[in-house]
Amino acid sequence: MADTIIVRGGRVIDPAQEMDQCADVVLADGKVAAIGPRAGASAAPGDEVIDAAGMIVAPGLIDMHVHLREPGGEEKETIASGTAAAAAGGFTAVACMPNTSPALDSDAEIEFVLRQAARAASTRVYPIGALTKNREGQQLAEIGMMAHAGAVAFSDDGDGIADAGVCLRAMQYVAMFDRLFIQHCEERSLAGRGCMNAGPTATRLGLPGLPAIAEEAMIERDVRLARQTGVRYHVAHVSTAGAVELVRRAKAAGGRVTAEVCPHHLLLTEEACVGYDPNTKMNPPLRTQADVDACVAGVRDGTIDCLVTDHAPHSHSEKELGFQEAPFGIIGLETALPLLIKALIEPNVIDWPALIAALSTRPAALLRVEGGSLRVGAPADVTVIDPQAEWTIDAERMLSRSRNTPFDGWRVRGRAAATIVGGQLRHDALAAR
Repeated sequence: MADTIIVRGGRVIDPAQEMDQCADVVLADGKVAAIGPRAGASAAPGDEVIDAAGMIVAPGLIDMHVHLREPGGEEKETIASGTAAAAAGGFTAVACMPNTSPALDSDAEIEFVLRQAARAASTRVYPIGALTKNREGQQLAEIGMMAHAGAVAFSDDGDGIADAGVCLRAMQYVAMFDRLFIQHCEERSLAGRGCMNAGPTATRLGLPGLPAIAEEAMIERDVRLARQTGVRYHVAHVSTAGAVELVRRAKAAGGRVTAEVCPHHLLLTEEACVGYDPNTKMNPPLRTQADVDACVAGVRDGTIDCLVTDHAPHSHSEKELGFQEAPFGIIGLETALPLLIKALIEPNVIDWPALIAALSTRPAALLRVEGGSLRVGAPADVTVIDPQAEWTIDAERMLSRSRNTPFDGWRVRGRAAATIVGGQLRHDALAAR
């Protein structure tokens, strides 16, 4: 492996530096060594040169919402397989959610993830600690100890904290360590046994509905609690028009509120569930076209800060259960980039610098981690994107251990050509040409 990599002649987009120009990027000793129109003109023997002509060169993509399933769910995904999938999708870093078995609710569990990542990961791995013990929403987890061990944020993802008093205390503790508080916004007393969006389609299919108000009620409550505590509050996987508007109003009022959205909530509606395919079952569920339009508008006007996958692997046997019995969730690391191009770039909703900001610069800033920029001296985390590559999504060829995607067979444009992490080439589609 070469000590120096020169990424030559690409369109370098770095929102953190307001850079969008044709340039070379020189990586040496794990850092960005130089950047400029002729920075890599004279390569030394032994240097690796990547011809990026016609491609986009960006700071490494960061997915701040991923389920790696380890420990406890290794038949679905491992840190090794999940990060290999991430690198293939163009991500140089992922933040993993704590709904493992056991949950990531102590410093020992955070340290386990970091040890496993150091041993087997293809990308950087940032663990997110649980807010409450075993994610049960009752007793606070060891937030301070997990923060010292390396937890970059805290969440009970998969469940929202129903008890307002517990949620308030959790916010107070998280604010003490200036970590991000990430909430899965779902009021269970309103959600019940819902398995798809509540409305006429669910009624027609004979399935229990999961209403939009279950998401929106928790956001409205939490915004008030967050204002009281001063915590940095982040809404996970926004899916409804009302949720987008609540975030918009909170920001306008000066709240420390941010939000994220997934590709499937920008491209699919509840009508995708008509065939009872469990691969269209996710939480929050696919909503109406009006909700999709509102989420797209939220990305366009900056109400929604980040784009994430909510990569949620499940075994084939689990997803073979009936729609109502199958678990929520789909995989997304290897398909996110082309799907976001389809949802946002091709219809001119946003431009490439805005997409890179939402996939790299802002996640790095929210998690307070390295990366998100190609400044000289920054980590040599780089994603090279071929925006014109046309290909067909094939679940059977994915690196993830799971295959649960509703996008199998979709014809898409754009993919990661190369993924470089710490100056090491972790994915190279160009070599196959």
